[in-house]
Amino acid sequence: MTVIHFVRHGQVHNPAGVLYGRLPRFPLSAAGRAQAEAAARILQERPLAAVFSSPRLRAVQTARIIASRHPDLRVRLSRLLDETHTPHEGRPLAELEASGWDMFTNIPPHYEQPEDIFNRAQRFIRRVRRRFPQGEVVAVSHGELLLWMHLWVRGLPFTLETQFLIDPFPETASITTLTFTDGAAVPTLTYCRPY
Repeated sequence: MTVIHFVRHGQVHNPAGVLYGRLPRFPLSAAGRAQAEAAARILQERPLAAVFSSPRLRAVQTARIIASRHPDLRVRLSRLLDETHTPHEGRPLAELEASGWDMFTNIPPHYEQPEDIFNRAQRFIRRVRRRFPQGEVVAVSHGELLLWMHLWVRGLPFTLETQFLIDPFPETASITTLTFTDGAAVPTLTYCRPY
């Protein structure tokens, strides 16, 4: 049995209210650090074999807070856990909200579509299951990737409509735990907001 605790990074310091995506220098806010500490407290008793993180600063900071409760572990970066590659970086969040959060229609082909996000998440899962077949790991990532995990387990496609069926949307510093039992194609899922 492999267990993967997908943690969304904590709240981000974003006074301009923009979609930060893969833009640099978006750290955790004070509230985000407190959220990450709450996730770390939940995970501190787990027998973790590894802590992985997206390369984004906010994710690395969250992962380091979690790993600090496991002094024998270091944070390992994985681009498979990265934020969505989108042309909308830097746009005001209010503008995206007004568009119904449609980030994928009519974008240039070198940016990610939902299936691209899902496919890299699945590559990450396969690697972890091969490397830690009886282990438990943390993977700090981002909202859309975690949303895909929720939709996948429920057997739903990622569309503009289905993204709003997951309530709540995976919140900052929430923990989405996938448990893969031997031979199961789809894991069981539990969700926790630790604060």
